[in-house]
Amino acid sequence: MDIIEILKAVVLGIVEGITEWLPVSSTGHLILVDEFIKLQETESFKSMFDVVIQLGAILAVVVIFWKKLFPFGKENNKAPLSKEGFGAYVKCDIFEMWFKVLVACVPAAVVGVLLDDWIDEHFYNPWVVSIALIVFGIAFIVVENWNKDRAPKVKTISELTYKAAFIIGAFQLLAALFPGTSRSGATIVGALLIGISRTVAAEFTFYLAVPVMFGASLLKIVKFDEDFTSNQAVILAVAMITAFVVSIFVIKFLMDYIKKHDFKVFGWYRIILGALVLIYFSVFK
Repeated sequence: MDIIEILKAVVLGIVEGITEWLPVSSTGHLILVDEFIKLQETESFKSMFDVVIQLGAILAVVVIFWKKLFPFGKENNKAPLSKEGFGAYVKCDIFEMWFKVLVACVPAAVVGVLLDDWIDEHFYNPWVVSIALIVFGIAFIVVENWNKDRAPKVKTISELTYKAAFIIGAFQLLAALFPGTSRSGATIVGALLIGISRTVAAEFTFYLAVPVMFGASLLKIVKFDEDFTSNQAVILAVAMITAFVVSIFVIKFLMDYIKKHDFKVFGWYRIILGALVLIYFSVFK
């Protein structure tokens, strides 16, 4: 095993762990980083790698929010199915939250299954990514300015309606269609527009990522038409573990950050990064 390839996997894992949760587009960053740190692997493996690496980041959500995600247990059960027996271990409020997550997943899931290969072929390129970075960067700034003096209507996950969940899922569809949009960025913008607080918007985005990214990763693995080599398995495992560790810190940072700040700084960052990507690929490619 080439130690250089392992180090590349570590760097890519760090990039994924940071950018998956901050609304700045992990896809955009991985495309840019790939220009300077290229894995010596097939294009088919790298296409699969860019998606499956996200499983490490998703596991961080499961670990951090386990008590809010696991729908069974008698301790701190605020909404048991029944007072006695098995029902006392069923947390109805968490099941309801998962139903809302599934409703939000429907738009992107349908499009992902039907158009995954077409999107990769036509939209997975630096030009689309850079434009998506800039457009949604501007959207963040505009939405936050518009939202500045407005009190949020929804301040807890339990207050989210199924209609609101579906609308958030519809915004997530933009990320499925246009690489560089940022899945978390699209869902947060959508949530803010319909009166959901920043904290709830970010938290629901984390929950939504679990089935979405598990599904996307499974789809990529099923479509991967090569036999895994031992080198590929090690590279993928190292990247996923790195992404998991980094994600733990980034998620905690973001949840603390948005309690006192808005998302405009990420909007400006996206605009600058998108411009740099456009300049780089226009001048040097």
